[in-house]
Amino acid sequence: MLQKSFTNNLIEVGVDEVGRGCLAGPVVAAAVILPKDFFHSKLTDSKQLSAKEREKIKIDIENNALQFAISEVSAPKIDEINILQASFLAMHQALDKLTLTPELILVDGNRFVPYKFINHQCIVKGDSKFFSIAAASVLAKCYRDNLMTNLSYSYPKYAWQKNMGYPTLAHRKAIKEFGITPWHRASFRLLKE
Repeated sequence: MLQKSFTNNLIEVGVDEVGRGCLAGPVVAAAVILPKDFFHSKLTDSKQLSAKEREKIKIDIENNALQFAISEVSAPKIDEINILQASFLAMHQALDKLTLTPELILVDGNRFVPYKFINHQCIVKGDSKFFSIAAASVLAKCYRDNLMTNLSYSYPKYAWQKNMGYPTLAHRKAIKEFGITPWHRASFRLLKE
């Protein structure tokens, strides 16, 4: 059972990113502020949900959140600053878009670069422990999957509508055969050999 909040009185924002392990596409982060009494019987870590379930839950989150924001950091920027820094940057950019100032940031994972003067709490597997982080993971995942699906029409050989840019056998085979696109992360190990 996911927890509604970390504190009773602070305005909390849940933050999560998706696409860190991908070979192509941006890393995407979302920040979500939920009401303290928010409850959803099906919301959990986005990786545990089907695409159909995520899309349904996404609408519930968007309709009930006090505020939410999504941000992406491109493949060239990832190559420039590395994936960890790009993940933090995406999270910071999502937080920048909020007009309601949070008093506590709940971050999925074990590392975070402090944001402004707002306290943060790193929570390992936070997306399966707190509603706000799970909500952020769902919004980020839906956004990124839709983006990669749309890009797949321009680059059909890489089957991004299926692999979302992750290092599948078919994706690596396509890279070997056709080379890379402007959406690929050149600094990543794109092929096994």
